Amino acid sequence: MQPSVAVIEVTHFTDPGCPWAYSAWPAHATLKWRYGEQLHWTLMVIGLTEDASQYAARGYTPTRSAVGYERFRRFGMPFQITPKARLSATSPACRAIVATRLAVPALEEAALRALQLAQFTTTGPLDDPGTLRAALGHVEGLDADAVIARIDDPEVLAAYDADRASARAAAGSPTEFQGRAADTDGAVRYTAPSLLFEGPDGRRLEAGGFQPLEAYDVVIANLDATLERRPPAEDPVEVLAASPFALTTAEVAAVMTEHLGVPDPAAVEAALIAAAGEGRVARRPVGDGSLWAPLPTPRFLA
Repeated sequence: MQPSVAVIEVTHFTDPGCPWAYSAWPAHATLKWRYGEQLHWTLMVIGLTEDASQYAARGYTPTRSAVGYERFRRFGMPFQITPKARLSATSPACRAIVATRLAVPALEEAALRALQLAQFTTTGPLDDPGTLRAALGHVEGLDADAVIARIDDPEVLAAYDADRASARAAAGSPTEFQGRAADTDGAVRYTAPSLLFEGPDGRRLEAGGFQPLEAYDVVIANLDATLERRPPAEDPVEVLAASPFALTTAEVAAVMTEHLGVPDPAAVEAALIAAAGEGRVARRPVGDGSLWAPLPTPRFLA
């Protein structure tokens, strides 16, 4: 799809350790299919915790976290429910995303996705260098060792601190008004996955925290009604071919859902299985679900 002259800027506040952010992928995948390059995304990491003890102080345990994933399964993203050996901070993974941004900006989103899949579909602690390295190793074109080696680099730390400061500037915002902000470390911050939209005329609208697809669509429609709006996909393989990384069944189903319709992941999964049998796609098991990528060259990037 050719972009219109006008482009909407989207600032995405997120954290690889947040299950709400991970569960928003089907809606975000639909936005990217629907509007393409007419939306220009800027990723900002929140840095939810610098030390695992912060989670322990709030009463979290590995078992409580694993049990809690049940409430997110309704959104369709894959999970594994085996409790991890220990709690983990999110700061190292956030800094790995920032290090990726500084080294290979085009792979920043794939790095985020890889680390989210490590957090929610494996038993590896998210602050363990081995977990980070293994996850980022799925991102084609990224030197995982080089990224991990830079997470304590002064340039990375400065950029990470700038992201954290931007995320903690939600006081008095529409996001706070709607009850979608949080204050867990002394400043009102945007929760993941908050999206801030800015139109070509400078008007800014917020969709704070986890929101349904319709909320994003209303915001975009009110900022610029001249954008081209791509209709839902009819072929799941077409959806996979348009993505820079492999997709889950829930994401493909969301992109294929008619306006005001209800996604049918069972039917989409059956179509993807049929496409795999025809040699058109490949499947990689993750957690209790699947990642799908087009053949002949499957992109099992996270």
